[in-house]
Amino acid sequence: MLDQLDALGFATFFRERFEQLDDPLLVPARIASEGRGVYRLLGCRAARGELRGRLRAELAPEARPAVGDWVAVRDGDDLAIIHDVLERRTALIRRAAGSAADVQVVAANIDLVFVVTAVTRDYNPRRIERYVAAVWDGGAEPVIVLNKADLEGDVPAMLDELAVIAPGVPAIRTSTVTAEGLDDLRRYLAPGKTIGLVGSSGVGKSSIANRLLGDQAQDTRATRRDEKGRHTTTRRDLVVLPQGGLLIDTPGMREFGLVEDGGGVETLFADIAALATECHFRDCSHQGEPGCAVIAAVEAGELDDQRLGSYQKLQREIAAAQRRRDPAQAHNTKKRWKSIHKDIRRLYRDNPKYKK
Repeated sequence: MLDQLDALGFATFFRERFEQLDDPLLVPARIASEGRGVYRLLGCRAARGELRGRLRAELAPEARPAVGDWVAVRDGDDLAIIHDVLERRTALIRRAAGSAADVQVVAANIDLVFVVTAVTRDYNPRRIERYVAAVWDGGAEPVIVLNKADLEGDVPAMLDELAVIAPGVPAIRTSTVTAEGLDDLRRYLAPGKTIGLVGSSGVGKSSIANRLLGDQAQDTRATRRDEKGRHTTTRRDLVVLPQGGLLIDTPGMREFGLVEDGGGVETLFADIAALATECHFRDCSHQGEPGCAVIAAVEAGELDDQRLGSYQKLQREIAAAQRRRDPAQAHNTKKRWKSIHKDIRRLYRDNPKYKK
């Protein structure tokens, strides 16, 4: 039988890091929600928590507690004081809305993420690629949920396309109206396991959450006539599921800017990464360099040019975000590409193969 902390996901990873603090006055707690600097806590006596003054001054915005984080608190009857934020095992991160470089932690310490889309006009393969890449980057496992399968839409064709753009990622068709696929989702739930829900507004994340919770814990609203979603969930909340496990629903995010590549993009585009090993230049950008195996595959009809375009766009976006956050890296990148372009010009000049 799991104790309370185990049921909240307090795995060995977090237990070891909490024990390293070696402070008998502190107890672990998990962030369930946040609002105006006040955190709702699970696992300790106090229901609310605040950062201690020194921690509030020291922590960068992205290092402050996010929903799903484990923290060490000085407990109280009504209010707990947060003394430390334990190292995150996973994190879903995006570029903050309206910012070129600031990052936002969508959720922390999630094990698996349901990437929810719908069979309506919201269905967008390029957006799904972004979500899946971000989930993998953060260390969690993605599952694509094709929701509203009871509505008109070529669901089989969409599932076939998802198998191509996200190979190896499970894709489940669901409907909260007919209950199709909900049992398949429930098979991922387990005591102590944290599931995240992400997707655009109106795709049915809150309706899925309600079915998994067994009640109307999350407000739901009908999609507008133009099929654009309404923002139902306005904040992130971690809730305990009745059958065990935990769920984090997130507000609809039509834009999901990537800020780094921890391997998620290369994993998602493994076909392109494999072809790139055959390119003449190790740092080939696949944008016209001679001896590019990727471009050759596109020209031979072996690789979809739209897939290559999506890959290049994500890579450019990540590189730009990293340069904005690190001016030194921007300088080094400029020097590196200057050297690459010199090599390309030299190859054209000296190799008869590339002379007309």
